[in-house]
Amino acid sequence: MGLDGSLQFVAMARSQSQCEVLHQDFLAMQLPESRFDGVFANASLFHVPSQELPKVLLELFKSLKPRGVLFSSNPRGNNEEGLSDDRYACFFDLDTWRDYVTSARFVEVGHYYRPPGLPRHQQPWLATVWRKR
Repeated sequence: MGLDGSLQFVAMARSQSQCEVLHQDFLAMQLPESRFDGVFANASLFHVPSQELPKVLLELFKSLKPRGVLFSSNPRGNNEEGLSDDRYACFFDLDTWRDYVTSARFVEVGHYYRPPGLPRHQQPWLATVWRKR
């Protein structure tokens, strides 16, 4: 199952994948409880304003089956947020991101920086893996 806030992208995903794709915005997301084994949130959760992030993470937590996995990859930064290229974005460091996700009752499985094989200052992406307790 897919999810996107853009009706155009939902239509493209449905036609290309033949899968169910929900047209939902993170801020009004309503997912079925205990439905998913995993959530793949690549380059998406960093667009959620920090004051809304606890609610969004809780909705993702509730949608996972027991021991379900959340993967998230976001551009990292020094805890800045605001408009970036006409889109809202949060650029958290690992400790701040960890605080948000553990507050939603997830347990950290691991993290890494992307792209691999480069010095840390050339790895702008923070990838994290979490498990539902």
